[in-house]
Amino acid sequence: MLQNNIEIIKFTFEESIPMHKFLGLKIELLEKNFVRIQVPFRQELVGDFRNNRWHGGVIATVMDSVGGIIGATHFTSLEDKISTIDLRVDYLRGAKPEAIMVEGKIIRFGNRILVARMKAFQNDVLIAEGKGVYNFVRMNPKKVNTNNENE
Repeated sequence: MLQNNIEIIKFTFEESIPMHKFLGLKIELLEKNFVRIQVPFRQELVGDFRNNRWHGGVIATVMDSVGGIIGATHFTSLEDKISTIDLRVDYLRGAKPEAIMVEGKIIRFGNRILVARMKAFQNDVLIAEGKGVYNFVRMNPKKVNTNNENE
């Protein structure tokens, strides 16, 4: 399903979700189990006005969104659902006033639980890393590939 729907997933996540559109989120690479997105810097995203640094909550929001995008690569219908159970972010250094790149990959995908690991970079320097746990519900489980393609 992924190959046929990459453009649908990209459009949905870049243009149809107001938060993603506000952030200017752009999917650079989308594969099953992996995504890389870029988010441009804007002054509205500053959290530390003294040093002109990104707000940590914005970085966490982007990481959470990356987990959702990865989950969407496994949708078998538009009725499938994904929701965040838990999100952990470790901030390693302040994010400068420039674009960030966030990559995410699935590290575990079970019947109803998806676990993703995310990393945020600026100029190839790691600025934050995180892990998200998501509830994944297929509305039509009969369409699931039984060849363990999801593992």
